[in-house]
Amino acid sequence: MKRREFITLLGAAVAWPLAARAQQPGRVRRIGLLIQLAESDPEGQVRVAAFREGLQKLGWRIGDNLRIDYRWGTSNDERARAAAAQLLKMAPDVIFANSSVALRAAQQATGTMPIVFTTVIEPVTQGFVSSLAHPGGNITGFSYLELSVGGKWLDLLKEIAPRVARVAFMFNPQRGPYSVGVSRFAEEAANKFAVKYVEAPVYEPSEIETVMTMLAREPGGGLIVSPDAFTVTHSKLIIDLAARSSLPAIYAERNFVAEGGLVSYGANYVDHFRQAAIYVDRILRGEKPADLPVQQPSKFDLVVNLKTAKALGLDVPLHLQQLADEVIE
Repeated sequence: MKRREFITLLGAAVAWPLAARAQQPGRVRRIGLLIQLAESDPEGQVRVAAFREGLQKLGWRIGDNLRIDYRWGTSNDERARAAAAQLLKMAPDVIFANSSVALRAAQQATGTMPIVFTTVIEPVTQGFVSSLAHPGGNITGFSYLELSVGGKWLDLLKEIAPRVARVAFMFNPQRGPYSVGVSRFAEEAANKFAVKYVEAPVYEPSEIETVMTMLAREPGGGLIVSPDAFTVTHSKLIIDLAARSSLPAIYAERNFVAEGGLVSYGANYVDHFRQAAIYVDRILRGEKPADLPVQQPSKFDLVVNLKTAKALGLDVPLHLQQLADEVIE
């Protein structure tokens, strides 16, 4: 489904008279949320708030005709599986899974209960849906990035830090199997700039430091951090080590930059959570996930931290500052 068609559909959904869309008196519907971030993470709270607001605009009254059960911090397989099992015991009408790890746990837990996902890359390749246009099962949602974004990350990093001559692409193969595909595009862009490129798979926190140490041995090091549950969980460690090693790094998620990272470029998480409310609403009102096409991102946010750039001795080009959706000073 094209963006224009989706926006038209969204407008029609919002325009329905709330009275006609009201639920049967006394009936309470239930949603189970599997959230990747910790409950204490401000970014996670912002995203969930957008989801709730989206539902409320569609006529749902949380605590009245709708109940939401939360399971936070589902960033590894064990916790995600345990959380999915707990939610299933509560018999929700829909599960909302945020991240590939959470979605995999929900998929393994049930093949019939409707599941809406967000923040998932390559859902077809990962085996979550049959195709984007025709999901074909009990799962649908919103994909996060296309593989070609790897090339854009390298381009932006080189533009902000032109002295970068060696770059490492950091990812966790278990948490982000799609990263190998993203890496190919980043490597192509590196070859265009004659930048030495290396894939840097990391499985343990200690391996993050090993990569940083390797990059910092000589001037001209740079870092691309692929988004997966492992790198998100260890975001503070990655940001701190990049600063300590004076390494310019680019990320997919805004919260990395808000916490001190240099630059991010990726789809808007908050917007995805807001849009997910529309699909959850449609399922609660009788539609099937198999009939709801997986939506691809239509807007990408560029966020730059000028304070971090200054600490690294970098002058962010004025045109990038003007293009940025957010500049942190």
